[in-house]
Amino acid sequence: MPIMRLWHGRVPIEKADEYEKFLIERAVPDYGSVDGLLKLYFTRKDEGDVAHFLLVTIWDSMESIKKFAGENPEIAKYYPEDDDFLLEKEKYVQHYRIFYEG
Repeated sequence: MPIMRLWHGRVPIEKADEYEKFLIERAVPDYGSVDGLLKLYFTRKDEGDVAHFLLVTIWDSMESIKKFAGENPEIAKYYPEDDDFLLEKEKYVQHYRIFYEG
C-alpha cells in the first residue's frame, strides 16, 4: 500500500518566494532521484507574516522512504540551506497509509 509523507515548515513571508524556488531547484530533484516516489505536491499557504509550506509525497513503501530519509524515516530530512529560511526545524514528519484512491 502506498504511504503519504507530510512535512511542514514555516518561513518568513519575505523569504517565501525564494524558498519556493529553492525547493523546486534543490528538493524536487532530490526527491525525484529516489525509486519508489510516486507523486509529490509542494504546497504553500500565506498567513500574515509567515508562509506555511506543506510537502506531500506519495511513496510505494516505507523502504523507499528510508532510501530518501534514512533509517529513521519519521525524522525530518533537511538541507543545509534550510537554516537560511525556516523559522524552526520541526523534528518529525508524519506518515499515513493510503487505503483508498478515487
